[in-house]
Amino acid sequence: MLVHYMKYFFLSLAVLSCSAFAQTLPTFKDSDQPVAPDYSKEAYWSALPFRTDKADALPYGETWMEDSLKKVDVFYIYPTLYGKGKTWCADVNDKHLNKRLDRLPVKFQASVFNKVGRVYAPRYRQGIIACFSDTTGNGEAALAFAYQDVKTAFEYYLKNYNHGRPIIIASHSQGTRHSRQLLKEFFDTPAMKQKLVCAYSIGYGIFPKEYQLLKPCADSMQTQCYVTWSSFKEGYTPKSDSKLVGEVCVNPITWTLDTMPATTKAGILLKVGRKKQFESTARIKDKWLWVKTKTPFVRSWKVMHLVDFNLFWHGIRRNAETRVNSYFKRK
Repeated sequence: MLVHYMKYFFLSLAVLSCSAFAQTLPTFKDSDQPVAPDYSKEAYWSALPFRTDKADALPYGETWMEDSLKKVDVFYIYPTLYGKGKTWCADVNDKHLNKRLDRLPVKFQASVFNKVGRVYAPRYRQGIIACFSDTTGNGEAALAFAYQDVKTAFEYYLKNYNHGRPIIIASHSQGTRHSRQLLKEFFDTPAMKQKLVCAYSIGYGIFPKEYQLLKPCADSMQTQCYVTWSSFKEGYTPKSDSKLVGEVCVNPITWTLDTMPATTKAGILLKVGRKKQFESTARIKDKWLWVKTKTPFVRSWKVMHLVDFNLFWHGIRRNAETRVNSYFKRK
């Protein structure tokens, strides 16, 4: 169940954090990084429609809807799980890392959208966790390098899979660091903006001034916009230099930009076959999300970054359906 997932993910983060300070990496060079993925091969996609993979996970009581019946696509970019290695960027042929990515973020994040969309999740040479504490410039170079894989995968997807269908962008943490750039390069134009149902770019700072046309969503039905938040325990103030906080936050319960608190029990995804929900209250404080939750294990965390998606899983799932319906009504 998800409590086990959260414990595993928390322990993984502890290992990753220690790893970030327990090794010294050489100066970043493109030529030193692992071989590039070939997106024409299914092996370099963690999730694809019309096949069985971890993005197909369903909550209690739901039955699978065939991908042929879904009207939109979902392009999902996963967060960092690469904690220790000899290169700044991960090897997409690392079977152990791929397995962890599939059964953790892909299963518990990308699956949010499988009711409304065909899910595409590329494997990419993500930057190591040390990128986010690095002050030498190597980390930024590695993240820029990782983004090129995401961009290449998206270009391949557009050319070979999309066929003019509307798109949901979904991402978390490092994935959102990449999705915010993807939005700027591909969707901040009139033509591509028309194709965007919504971007769920979660758990990393976003700055509205970077975009000419794209705006944060102001309500639950708006389309061709983006939502973002980073979760912290109520009363906790993140560090001023936190990369998790940008200049905008949307409340994932009300889907508005106002600071009024809201409460929901329609959150956590538990193991298929069990139905149990824990109450969470969320409100926007400055540019981040303050959360008070009864969810076991995480309720005492000051930084709830690992469960940005999971605390509101069912609510996001319903909202994606609402926005898809709204998109087609407006079209």
